[in-house]
Amino acid sequence: MPGGGHGGPRAGVLRLRTILCDMLGVRYPIIQDGMGPFSTAALAAAVSDAGGLGTVSIPGMLLGPAEAGRRMRAEIDRTASGTDRGFAVNVPVGFGPDGEPLPPTAAYLRAVLDARRDPAIGARLVACITSAGLPPPQLVSSMHDAGLLHLHKVGAVRHARRAVEAGVDVVIASGFEMGGHTHARPVHTMVLAPQVIDDVEVPVVVSGGIHDGRGLAAALAMGAAGVGMGTRFIATLENDWHPAYKKAIVDAAEWGDVVFPGFFGPLRGLRNAGSVRLAELMAAGELDEEGLTAWKEDRVMAAQHDGDVDGGLVLAGQCAAAIHDIVAVPDLVAGMVRQATELLAAAGALAAR
Repeated sequence: MPGGGHGGPRAGVLRLRTILCDMLGVRYPIIQDGMGPFSTAALAAAVSDAGGLGTVSIPGMLLGPAEAGRRMRAEIDRTASGTDRGFAVNVPVGFGPDGEPLPPTAAYLRAVLDARRDPAIGARLVACITSAGLPPPQLVSSMHDAGLLHLHKVGAVRHARRAVEAGVDVVIASGFEMGGHTHARPVHTMVLAPQVIDDVEVPVVVSGGIHDGRGLAAALAMGAAGVGMGTRFIATLENDWHPAYKKAIVDAAEWGDVVFPGFFGPLRGLRNAGSVRLAELMAAGELDEEGLTAWKEDRVMAAQHDGDVDGGLVLAGQCAAAIHDIVAVPDLVAGMVRQATELLAAAGALAAR
């Protein structure tokens, strides 16, 4: 059952419902994680159409506020035009020394709130997913006032506790093996997730290393309300990223990943000439912090948009080594649900003996 299996025409008869489904208005407890910076609008629409929750990602870390807001709104509009189901937006939240949102962060959040108020989009924009810095209570309140659910991604139990104290509706417990932005202090998914589930009273989504129905079944069995995935959704037909990037995921080998300094924290990607060059630039001190950040964003976009998977930075999680095919999103989602349902039923029968 490569890549979680294929669903085909039987997808409509599958049932796997949790409190997360009821909160978000989705059929299956599967969330597409924030990705980017290249567009995820088509992917988000496909995931939502398949019964999960698609997520619009921010279009860059270094844009000026006006351009950041414009591009984010364009991505939201594009997603809304591609599905009649609910979807989310992911915004990594960065804050200045006085606790104020950084200008691009503020622009992205304004674009989210403006879109939520737009009758043309209506209530289909159902949630805002934040990551990186802890969202202050006033940010959470602004999302709630707009009728949005607020999900926040964490990498530690203490961070989960603080996010719940700030008022978030759902915590996403993401293990260190995740792709893209990961955590400065590594705790892996199977250690982190059960602790977070035990510690907080809100629903918990598990992310990091999830790529098939086995991960979904394991998360639900430990008491989670659902799962989040990023790397597995890269290698799908509906994803707009360059075919060479998808092939790099499929061809990734065990131990082929590396963690390097990112934008808000460490990034995990595939080891290649681009990651080696980044290490060389940092060791030589050839670029200041601003120049280095611009170089990294350019190299990420070069991989995602242009297919430069050698000289670019190929963001991916450790589960890339377990992904062996490029599949259609509906088949991926339905196959995961079917596999998880079968595994949970078999486990239940085993426990009943």
